[in-house]
Amino acid sequence: MTSGERTATRRRRERMVELLGAGDISVHDLAAEFDVSLSTVRRDLATLAALGRITRTYGGAVDHRAVERSWHDKEREQRGEKDAIARAAAALVRSGDVVLLDAGTTVARLAHELRDRSDITVVTNGLSTLVELADAEVEVVVLGGRLRRPNESLLGTRTEQALRRLTPDIAFLGVDGLDPRRGINCPDLEQAALKETMAECARAAWVLADHSKLGGGGGFPYWAVMPAGTGLLSGGDERQLAAFTDAAWSVRTVGNDAGGAAKRESGHAAGRAALHAPLHTS
Repeated sequence: MTSGERTATRRRRERMVELLGAGDISVHDLAAEFDVSLSTVRRDLATLAALGRITRTYGGAVDHRAVERSWHDKEREQRGEKDAIARAAAALVRSGDVVLLDAGTTVARLAHELRDRSDITVVTNGLSTLVELADAEVEVVVLGGRLRRPNESLLGTRTEQALRRLTPDIAFLGVDGLDPRRGINCPDLEQAALKETMAECARAAWVLADHSKLGGGGGFPYWAVMPAGTGLLSGGDERQLAAFTDAAWSVRTVGNDAGGAAKRESGHAAGRAALHAPLHTS
């Protein structure tokens, strides 16, 4: 293959990613678009899938980026359940705790619940959490880094370096999708690495996930593996949560009631003291 042919192939594949990002499209449509054979399109799709740029489907492909939605779109969904999760999470925070808050809509609701706490320190990489606590009583430490859109998080080398100097008492992580064995599904490799670091450095880590996040993932190519014993606060049903209990997660189910109290416990969480026992150490 000549240099010109390689350049043409590279450009065609980049254009394919753009087209796939706009929605589902068939192999036949792609062949017609680029005036190439079906076998050429299939080779291109196989290469893009191997690079993690797309996910193959029958007869076509879906671009990973098409799955990720803006923070504001997600903020409007599952509001009652997210509020209940936030209240249950806030009840786990003890006086004097250093609390690590990840980015995410449910974590931002938790930040709102912690606004009046003058006896804790919050460390965060979430822009929405920072805005929520900007005029509150809470002591706030911001993890510096590069702003990632659309989920409004700070990440990168500087974020990782700052985080590794800390041992938070408790960490709360947001998710786009969650699998009991693979962990947190992420659209970005740096994001996945940062979530793993968050879970590893904290004395206790809890994932906040409404029931819609428990279907096995959000279709993204990257995963943040969670240590055994990581906590899960969710409004999922018994069937959804049983898989997490079986995979050694510490599961708490919350309801959408006005009080936001936990309805029942399962898994390895047993009592207030157990909630703050070191699940893993840095």
